[in-house]
Amino acid sequence: MILPVIIAGGSGSRLWPLSRKLRPKQFLPLYGDHTMLQQTLFRLEGLEKQAPIVICNEEHRFLVAEQLRRIGTEGWRILLEPVGRNTAPAIALSAIAATQEDEDPLLLVLAADHLIQDVERFHASIEQAIPLAEQDYLVTFGVVPSHAETGYGYIHQGQELGQGFKVKRFVEKPDADTAATYLASGEYLWNSGMFLFRASRYLEELEQHQPAMLEACRAAMADTANDLDFTRLDAEAFARCPEDSVDYAVMEKTEMAAVVPLDARWSDIGSWSSLWDVSDKCDAGNSCHGDVLHENTRNTLVRADSRLVATVGIENLVIVETKDAVLVAHKDKAQDVKKVVQRLKDERRSEFENHREVYRPWGIYDSVDNGERYQVKRITVKPGAKLSVQMHHHRAEHWIVVSGTAEVTNGEKTYLVSENESTYIPIGQVHALKNPGVIPLELIEVQSGSYLGEDDIVRLKDNYGRA
Repeated sequence: MILPVIIAGGSGSRLWPLSRKLRPKQFLPLYGDHTMLQQTLFRLEGLEKQAPIVICNEEHRFLVAEQLRRIGTEGWRILLEPVGRNTAPAIALSAIAATQEDEDPLLLVLAADHLIQDVERFHASIEQAIPLAEQDYLVTFGVVPSHAETGYGYIHQGQELGQGFKVKRFVEKPDADTAATYLASGEYLWNSGMFLFRASRYLEELEQHQPAMLEACRAAMADTANDLDFTRLDAEAFARCPEDSVDYAVMEKTEMAAVVPLDARWSDIGSWSSLWDVSDKCDAGNSCHGDVLHENTRNTLVRADSRLVATVGIENLVIVETKDAVLVAHKDKAQDVKKVVQRLKDERRSEFENHREVYRPWGIYDSVDNGERYQVKRITVKPGAKLSVQMHHHRAEHWIVVSGTAEVTNGEKTYLVSENESTYIPIGQVHALKNPGVIPLELIEVQSGSYLGEDDIVRLKDNYGRA
């Protein structure tokens, strides 16, 4: 039986301004109507499998749970990494979890942010890999290259093994001339970062090559706690774990590495230019999303999320508009977007971390306007959801209900506020907000005070484990 393991970490910095630290690319609908994580789960349909394990960062936990719920995935487990330690420890955690109940499934390790357009061929490659994994090989999937790509690592195929090959060697990202040589030889595949192996075999290899890593992961999994939809690890034990990728920690060292070719229109969508490559385009080569007007424009990607974007007399550009930022870049320089992200991080700008529109387990808020001593938010609360019981030391709040009905706790009083009505929360007052209805509650919140940061929230009780 196959146990899918979905690794949902990563920052996707080259897809800024759409991808942000707290909402990276795996949680975005970059290609189609569903997010990359949801598409990863959809393409498992038709395989004989167990319910998946999803591994994510603590700060992304509610995004993962909500996106799984929206597509009706059942029986899943979410492992929360207290800190990022790369892919080798993440897979070890899943392998330990998988073997705790005297089971030893084949782990199908997938990244949550890849695109695979030909699902039938993807399934065929998995079927080809199963016999090798059952013979104790650690199988990776090598993408059949379509061009001389310098942005991927490569796998050199060795001795034939049924419908796969022994791995002769893993190769780092090459320069253009070397990549052309690899392509011409027909012996090299792109390293996709997807794997199939038995859980116990992975742990055996890790014990041989990275014993300290395995010891830390076992210690972290020895003291877990279930919290709502999540499994929390022993944070102190996991913090002692060495950081390394599965390629460096295991695959490049084992004698049992095998590769199965994958020709399924795969892409890791690592930049805006790679998204343009796989997107549908008009006759002029333009890929447009949202409210876009283009005149005399060629070979350009335009994404408008909140307003009209018009282009005139340009070509080979990437233009991405969000509510709080606009990116304009040449397609050939799209990889350098990460340099902009680093500057935003160094300058501690909010555009590095999150969008103006912020998702919470209870709904969404949009920071509409702000000034020296005020901030205006539009808040949407899901039916039946409740914000934490909290108070603020430095700000007061006015709530004006736009749609729906609010159940407000204001000090010792609890009362309803209906559409076109308002209420006032003084500084220091313990308060809470709930949507008791069956339609979304929408309200405008006006904050005023000497300090308006999100860290001026003292949570006293919370349905989502944040108190």
